[in-house]
Amino acid sequence: MLNEIKNSSELETERLYIKLLTLSQLKLCVNNILMLETELDCKYDAEPIESEFLNIINNQIKIIENDPENYMYHSFWFIIRKMDRKVVGSIDFKNIPNESKEIEIGYGLGKNYEHNGYMTETIKIFCELALSNDKIDTVIAETEIENIPSQKVLERCGFKKYREEETIWWKLNK
Repeated sequence: MLNEIKNSSELETERLYIKLLTLSQLKLCVNNILMLETELDCKYDAEPIESEFLNIINNQIKIIENDPENYMYHSFWFIIRKMDRKVVGSIDFKNIPNESKEIEIGYGLGKNYEHNGYMTETIKIFCELALSNDKIDTVIAETEIENIPSQKVLERCGFKKYREEETIWWKLNK
């Protein structure tokens, strides 16, 4: 399975597809979500694409345009529920792996889909993808101190807390 994952732009779990958005799809996410839904044959029902998330996506578009070879590390992956093709959330790498072979992930889930195990399922296979890469030995994630559900997801996925300040930092090693 790892060989299949290494070069994949779509991951699959029992209940989900995790689909890497191309640059043109990322632009549609900002400019025409209905056209993107048609192209992906899905219905977007995740976290609202509002000002802060919109700014992040627009920033990632600029980064991809300047670093197209690493677009997998700069784009977003939609989490699509198989049973009804609804986009329930997204996950991403926050940048390319650093010199210490670490990569940070970020993720979000629509409120209507919390507490169903979707994010645990997604993070597990996403980390499997990351750690199958020779350039990555450690996956890191940051949570707000009050975000207990996110912390529990990371713990279920094998992450260990390694730093706590204004936020909590987690890591998962190969």
